[in-house]
Amino acid sequence: VTVRVYKAGLFAVLAHNHTVRAPIREGSITLGAKPAVVMDFDSRQMTVLDPEASAKDRQEVQRTMLGPQVLDSAQYPEIRFRSTRVEAAGKGRWRVEGDLTLHGRTRPVVVEVNEAAGGYTGRARIKQTQFGITPIRIAGGTVKVKDELVVEFEVFVKE
Repeated sequence: VTVRVYKAGLFAVLAHNHTVRAPIREGSITLGAKPAVVMDFDSRQMTVLDPEASAKDRQEVQRTMLGPQVLDSAQYPEIRFRSTRVEAAGKGRWRVEGDLTLHGRTRPVVVEVNEAAGGYTGRARIKQTQFGITPIRIAGGTVKVKDELVVEFEVFVKE
């Protein structure tokens, strides 16, 4: 899973967007009459990729992301998604509604899913504030992280 975090603010041009990788710890996809999706993540395993940032800057972003200001991964290590409804949205496409648990809060989300060679790809937009996370702001808010994040995934099915 890849999480895309975007910058905002008056001096956003001086900052950079963030790309975070979150490996799926465990998951399942059930096909058939009652399709379902389950995915579990360990927030402590999330890694800031940010290829345009220096190693020092990446480490600082990583520390902030996992720390009490954002994910508080020591207190909330578990991130879970459980589908509640799966609807066909065309050939090889689905709209998956489900409950996402992040930062100790569970909220409904919608994921657009597409069939891909050997698996599925998808995308969802979530707001940090819905999960009790205040987006980071620096320099009096002239540089900040947008509330909305884009979560993208690729899942390959084991046969």
